[in-house]
Amino acid sequence: MGLRNFGPFGRLKKALGQAVGILAVSLAIATAPTIAQANSKYAGIVVDAKTGKVLYANNANARRYPASTTKIMTLYVLFEELEAGRATLNTKMKVSRYAAGRPPTKLGLKVGGSLRVKDAIYALVTKSANDASTVIAEHISGSETAFARRMTQTARAIGMRNTTFRNPHGLPNSKQVTTAADLALLGRAIQDRFPKYYKYFNTRSYTYAGRRMGNHNKLLGRVRGVDGIKTGYTNASGFNLVTNVKRDNRQIVAVVLGGRTGKSRDAQMVKLISQYLPKASRGRRTTPMLYAGTTKRYQFPKVAPAIPVAKAGTPAGKQPTLLAYANATGTKPNSKPSDPIAKMLEHQATAPAPAPRKDLVANSLAAPAVSASAKLQQPAKAAAPSSAPIQQKIASLKPEDIDTSGWHIQISATDSQDKAIKILENARAATGSTLRNKRIYTEPVKSKKQTLYRARFIGFETKTAAWDACAKLKKAKYSCYAVYQ
Repeated sequence: MGLRNFGPFGRLKKALGQAVGILAVSLAIATAPTIAQANSKYAGIVVDAKTGKVLYANNANARRYPASTTKIMTLYVLFEELEAGRATLNTKMKVSRYAAGRPPTKLGLKVGGSLRVKDAIYALVTKSANDASTVIAEHISGSETAFARRMTQTARAIGMRNTTFRNPHGLPNSKQVTTAADLALLGRAIQDRFPKYYKYFNTRSYTYAGRRMGNHNKLLGRVRGVDGIKTGYTNASGFNLVTNVKRDNRQIVAVVLGGRTGKSRDAQMVKLISQYLPKASRGRRTTPMLYAGTTKRYQFPKVAPAIPVAKAGTPAGKQPTLLAYANATGTKPNSKPSDPIAKMLEHQATAPAPAPRKDLVANSLAAPAVSASAKLQQPAKAAAPSSAPIQQKIASLKPEDIDTSGWHIQISATDSQDKAIKILENARAATGSTLRNKRIYTEPVKSKKQTLYRARFIGFETKTAAWDACAKLKKAKYSCYAVYQ
């Protein structure tokens, strides 16, 4: 029998272990300052999760490579599938040759085999397995590329304006970028929306196929109150960490990017926790939840607000508030959206209508003339078909400026663009609020020397949302089917 089985000896061993842990944390705090002072890759932020206030920021809006913190969004999308009932924890996902060939860190999955959703979750939060990430992406969207489009679309919806995803694992890609501020927003959003599944990030080890996988987040179990969430590293990114801390009725989300080593990154995080957690609120939560309402009906605002960040060194009492929206209509923002799409919509709503562009390959129309900021502040009123000439409503956009990724629903194809637009406007009026904030889209296709125009609504975040809209259209006697672009 070991000493741990004897009461007094076991208590002594436990006390010594705690003392060592406290000493390690103290040393970490003492040696932390160099990372933020001398490292050009460094970026960091600390946000009070109860009030939304930014307690600390250093290069928080500077673009950085996310590395494996990417997998937070990969799991966010997977949790959406679980929440919507399109997958269960026991769903088996096929392993393609491409997925099995992803470089380490990996599980070593076999081509033609399968991976349970539950095992994939544990593999991402502990071992940060790249092959498991690709299996998830291919199962949900068919390819990494399509899945990355959905990841980016989801990021935009929750306010991550400076983040673009190109893959589900964070392996090097020069176009896959994020910011510390965006990752802090994601760190809060995944907890607010998926409290049931967020607990997986607190897993310290998991055994798969007889092999134990330890969590790369070394602060778990060492720093009181830390319950996740994700580490990351590539040569280009440096050592990254997103952390959530709940202690003494306070809660913060902190991000450190660009550490020179894992130890220096962890030391900087410990320092930030020690310095800024005591400054967080102990009162009730005052900032809106990033997700609320019934799981299958909720939709994020079309343009969510980004996290405002003051320059480093701003006194804690003067820091801006992290805005969020609790429902589809949102909470009134303190400034107009700076997003290019929002500016475009506001311009369309107030500027004279441009002359029609015949050279466009595809045309996108805004929903009824309401500014983007107004859409966020109040519910839109039911729209009826406009009496203005249809030609004047065609947006003066280049094809490459129109984001048509995501789920579409098509209700018709006709030989005239005007007819297609008219059909779409009538369909919108016939379904009440269902399509009120969806964009009209016409796509020309050639068929037997004739050009037909597909009549579509675009901008659906999920397949379920598209199917629900189709159900309403069918009740209104319109044919409809959903397609993913």
